[in-house]
Amino acid sequence: MRTMSDSIDIQASPQAVWHVLTDLSAYPSWNPLFVEAIGEIAVGQQVTLRGAQQGRRTMVVRVTILAAEPGVELRWIAGLKGIIGGEHAFRLTAQGDRTRLVQSETFRGLLVPISGRALRRAEDSFRELNAAIKKRSEEHPADTGQRGSQRS
Repeated sequence: MRTMSDSIDIQASPQAVWHVLTDLSAYPSWNPLFVEAIGEIAVGQQVTLRGAQQGRRTMVVRVTILAAEPGVELRWIAGLKGIIGGEHAFRLTAQGDRTRLVQSETFRGLLVPISGRALRRAEDSFRELNAAIKKRSEEHPADTGQRGSQRS
Protein backbone atom coordinates (compact mmCIF):
# COMPACT_ATOMS: atom_id res chain seq x y z
CA MET A 1 0.00 0.00 0.00
CA ARG A 2 1.20 3.50 -0.79
CA THR A 3 -0.52 6.84 -0.21
CA MET A 4 0.36 10.14 -1.84
CA SER A 5 -1.23 13.55 -1.69
CA ASP A 6 -0.89 17.17 -2.70
CA SER A 7 -2.71 20.23 -1.42
CA ILE A 8 -3.34 23.75 -2.66
CA ASP A 9 -5.15 26.85 -1.38
CA ILE A 10 -7.74 28.29 -3.73
CA GLN A 11 -9.23 31.79 -3.55
CA ALA A 12 -12.79 30.50 -4.05
CA SER A 13 -15.53 28.90 -1.98
CA PRO A 14 -15.74 25.13 -1.53
CA GLN A 15 -18.95 25.20 -3.60
CA ALA A 16 -17.16 26.93 -6.48
CA VAL A 17 -14.35 24.34 -6.36
CA TRP A 18 -16.93 21.54 -6.14
CA HIS A 19 -18.63 22.91 -9.24
CA VAL A 20 -15.34 22.79 -11.15
CA LEU A 21 -14.71 19.18 -10.03
CA THR A 22 -18.19 17.95 -10.91
CA ASP A 23 -18.90 19.84 -14.15
CA LEU A 24 -17.74 16.92 -16.27
CA SER A 25 -18.78 18.51 -19.56
CA ALA A 26 -16.27 21.35 -18.99
CA TYR A 27 -13.26 19.06 -18.47
CA PRO A 28 -12.04 19.40 -22.09
CA SER A 29 -11.69 23.18 -21.65
CA TRP A 30 -9.44 23.14 -18.58
CA ASN A 31 -8.44 19.69 -17.31
CA PRO A 32 -4.84 18.77 -18.25
CA LEU A 33 -5.29 15.08 -17.39
CA PHE A 34 -8.77 14.14 -18.50
CA VAL A 35 -10.00 15.47 -21.82
CA GLU A 36 -13.36 13.75 -21.47
CA ALA A 37 -15.49 12.65 -18.54
CA ILE A 38 -18.80 10.85 -18.94
CA GLY A 39 -21.13 9.72 -16.20
CA GLU A 40 -22.92 10.92 -13.12
CA ILE A 41 -21.31 12.14 -9.91
CA ALA A 42 -23.41 10.15 -7.44
CA VAL A 43 -22.48 7.42 -4.97
CA GLY A 44 -22.39 4.02 -6.67
CA GLN A 45 -22.31 5.43 -10.20
CA GLN A 46 -19.53 4.89 -12.72
CA VAL A 47 -17.68 7.69 -14.49
CA THR A 48 -15.44 7.12 -17.50
CA LEU A 49 -12.41 9.40 -17.70
CA ARG A 50 -10.43 9.61 -20.93
CA GLY A 51 -6.92 10.87 -20.38
CA ALA A 52 -4.88 13.22 -22.49
CA GLN A 53 -3.01 11.17 -25.06
CA GLN A 54 0.49 10.22 -23.91
CA GLY A 55 2.54 9.00 -26.82
CA ARG A 56 0.32 6.65 -28.79
CA ARG A 57 -1.81 5.44 -25.87
CA THR A 58 -4.96 7.08 -24.62
CA MET A 59 -5.66 6.22 -21.01
CA VAL A 60 -9.27 5.35 -20.17
CA VAL A 61 -10.20 4.90 -16.52
CA ARG A 62 -13.59 3.75 -15.24
CA VAL A 63 -14.13 4.84 -11.66
CA THR A 64 -16.89 4.08 -9.18
CA ILE A 65 -17.98 6.99 -7.01
CA LEU A 66 -17.66 6.21 -3.28
CA ALA A 67 -18.47 9.67 -1.85
CA ALA A 68 -20.00 12.79 -3.38
CA GLU A 69 -20.66 15.35 -0.66
CA PRO A 70 -21.07 18.78 -2.34
CA GLY A 71 -18.44 21.25 -1.20
CA VAL A 72 -16.75 18.64 1.01
CA GLU A 73 -15.53 15.46 -0.71
CA LEU A 74 -15.42 13.60 -4.00
CA ARG A 75 -13.96 10.09 -3.75
CA TRP A 76 -13.74 7.18 -6.18
CA ILE A 77 -12.11 3.81 -6.63
CA ALA A 78 -10.60 2.27 -9.76
CA GLY A 79 -8.20 -0.45 -10.82
CA LEU A 80 -7.77 -4.17 -11.26
CA LYS A 81 -8.73 -5.89 -8.02
CA GLY A 82 -5.73 -7.44 -6.32
CA ILE A 83 -3.35 -6.41 -9.11
CA ILE A 84 -3.30 -2.62 -8.71
CA GLY A 85 -5.92 -0.10 -7.80
CA GLY A 86 -6.46 3.11 -6.00
CA GLU A 87 -8.89 5.08 -3.94
CA HIS A 88 -8.72 8.71 -5.07
CA ALA A 89 -10.10 11.63 -3.08
CA PHE A 90 -10.58 15.37 -3.39
CA ARG A 91 -11.29 16.94 0.01
CA LEU A 92 -12.39 20.56 0.32
CA THR A 93 -12.09 22.59 3.52
CA ALA A 94 -13.24 26.18 3.91
CA GLN A 95 -10.57 28.47 5.32
CA GLY A 96 -12.13 31.93 5.56
CA ASP A 97 -12.70 33.10 2.00
CA ARG A 98 -10.48 30.33 0.58
CA THR A 99 -10.65 26.59 0.11
CA ARG A 100 -7.94 24.10 0.93
CA LEU A 101 -8.03 21.30 -1.65
CA VAL A 102 -6.29 18.06 -0.71
CA GLN A 103 -6.06 15.50 -3.49
CA SER A 104 -4.89 12.06 -2.43
CA GLU A 105 -4.76 8.47 -3.55
CA THR A 106 -4.06 5.23 -1.75
CA PHE A 107 -2.69 2.56 -4.07
CA ARG A 108 -3.04 -1.15 -3.27
CA GLY A 109 -2.22 -4.40 -4.99
CA LEU A 110 0.59 -6.69 -6.08
CA LEU A 111 2.11 -4.23 -8.56
CA VAL A 112 2.42 -1.27 -6.17
CA PRO A 113 5.92 -2.16 -4.90
CA ILE A 114 7.31 -2.22 -8.45
CA SER A 115 5.39 0.79 -9.78
CA GLY A 116 7.69 3.51 -8.44
CA ARG A 117 8.14 5.46 -11.68
CA ALA A 118 4.45 5.37 -12.56
CA LEU A 119 3.50 6.47 -9.05
CA ARG A 120 5.98 9.38 -9.22
CA ARG A 121 4.31 10.48 -12.47
CA ALA A 122 0.95 10.24 -10.71
CA GLU A 123 2.25 12.46 -7.93
CA ASP A 124 3.37 15.05 -10.51
CA SER A 125 -0.07 14.87 -12.10
CA PHE A 126 -1.68 15.71 -8.73
CA ARG A 127 0.23 19.00 -8.65
CA GLU A 128 -0.67 19.74 -12.27
CA LEU A 129 -4.36 18.96 -11.73
CA ASN A 130 -4.53 20.94 -8.47
CA ALA A 131 -3.03 23.98 -10.23
CA ALA A 132 -5.60 23.66 -13.03
CA ILE A 133 -8.49 23.35 -10.54
CA LYS A 134 -7.18 26.45 -8.73
CA LYS A 135 -6.93 28.44 -11.96
CA ARG A 136 -10.39 27.41 -13.16
CA SER A 137 -12.02 28.06 -9.75
CA GLU A 138 -10.41 31.48 -9.37
CA GLU A 139 -11.16 32.53 -12.96
CA HIS A 140 -14.84 31.60 -12.64
CA PRO A 141 -15.76 32.56 -9.02
CA ALA A 142 -19.40 33.24 -9.90
CA ASP A 143 -19.71 29.69 -11.27
CA THR A 144 -20.93 28.18 -8.01
CA GLY A 145 -23.75 26.05 -9.37
CA GLN A 146 -24.95 23.22 -7.12
CA ARG A 147 -24.41 20.47 -9.72
CA GLY A 148 -23.90 17.37 -7.66
CA SER A 149 -23.90 15.48 -10.93
CA GLN A 150 -23.28 16.22 -14.57
CA ARG A 151 -23.39 14.22 -17.75
CA SER A 152 -21.15 14.91 -20.70
